[in-house]
Amino acid sequence: LISISPEILDGAPNGSDSKKLRVEEALPSRVIHIRKLPNEASETEVIALGLPFGKVTNILTLKGKNQAFLEMGTEEAAVTMVNYYSKVTPLIRNIQVFIQYSNHKELKTDAANQRTQAVLQAVSAAQSPGSEVQEVLAAVSSPVLRIIIDNMFYPVTLDVLQQIFSKFGTVMKIITFTKNNQFQALLQFSDPVSAQQAKLALDGQNIYNSCCTLRIDFSKLVNLNVKYNNDKSRDYTRPELPAGDGQPSFDPTVAVAFSKDSSSLLGKIPGALNPLSAAAAAAAAAGRVALAGQTGSSGVLLVSNLNEEVTMSHLNGQKMYGKIIRVTLSKHQTVALPRDGLDDQGLTKDFANSPLHRFKKPGSKNFQNIFPPSATLHLSNIPQDVTEDDLRLLFSNTGGTVKAFKFFQDRKMALIQMSTVEEAIQALIDLHNYNMGGNQHLRVSFSKSTI
Repeated sequence: LISISPEILDGAPNGSDSKKLRVEEALPSRVIHIRKLPNEASETEVIALGLPFGKVTNILTLKGKNQAFLEMGTEEAAVTMVNYYSKVTPLIRNIQVFIQYSNHKELKTDAANQRTQAVLQAVSAAQSPGSEVQEVLAAVSSPVLRIIIDNMFYPVTLDVLQQIFSKFGTVMKIITFTKNNQFQALLQFSDPVSAQQAKLALDGQNIYNSCCTLRIDFSKLVNLNVKYNNDKSRDYTRPELPAGDGQPSFDPTVAVAFSKDSSSLLGKIPGALNPLSAAAAAAAAAGRVALAGQTGSSGVLLVSNLNEEVTMSHLNGQKMYGKIIRVTLSKHQTVALPRDGLDDQGLTKDFANSPLHRFKKPGSKNFQNIFPPSATLHLSNIPQDVTEDDLRLLFSNTGGTVKAFKFFQDRKMALIQMSTVEEAIQALIDLHNYNMGGNQHLRVSFSKSTI
């Protein structure tokens, strides 16, 4: 039997983080130590973590401690695996696991250990067609996923899929279509490992609450042939492709941005606590989310837990006062104000002539500066005698933490960065139109810039 090293004898069922520093200093080994596995994790799922990097020659699972040892065929394969997972979070059943080199240089198992022998047979069977491990091995060699949306209560667009899946790597191409009355898509990553991670993390997840369930398999295709860039198909590496007859065109500048830094776009979506909440925001931005039986022409929105197109894309999914704002289209076409003289009990208000509007003139170029909530705020109409310290103190008093500040050259405008998007939302609520003295009122809006 294998001798158990001190790296797992810490008494904690999931391994001890206090041991992490010492273990990470271990020299490279072809044996990988994996901690904090989900209780229901199978050997096949553990093996799948290593398969994209080379041959897996042995495995030892310690169910009671939620740990496993994975022996790679070469030390080079193990090094590649550890280096990759130092940058990309390893997931099994959408739960993060922890990977490091083992103190063991190889796994030595007793021939009498039936469990180990069974696992060895499964691993060696990877060379035999039809085995479970072989299927995993064949699957993870493809960077293309086949996606089916079950229970599609809300529309799911190509852009929604891009936002969800780009968290796991660079999305190169997407083709969407309907087959057997089901919305489906083929999505190609830049590498098979990203596809594997996306499948492990997202298969079975709901895009929206209790609906639009993702069913994900590996495609037998290894490369997608995209002819048009429109709302049905897209090649993010070729922004010059035509839109096709009668199809909406795709903005090439967006394609360039996706191809340059697709994996980071998700992190720039305010309120993107996870890929699925980001998907809600993306769907709203597309302007196609509507309750069944309702049209999308209504200018009235129902805002639960708490205010047309910009509102849907920028506010849905945001966190405020500890709750997530949900914005959907309302069946009402107008907001009916109470008749004169009737008490509305403070439940309605007409903002048509409010001095709080940041963007008063319809069609103004200032509309180009309407951005979704972010941690960085744009300040304008700042009096000349107001200092950086004054503004830092003012914004700190809203209950948040000021992380950075920057004056523009004329000192009439500035950027101020709070620690979270929620803090920035609160600061904007509290301080937009704040009287700075001399009848100068501070203007606060969300910025696309960072400091």
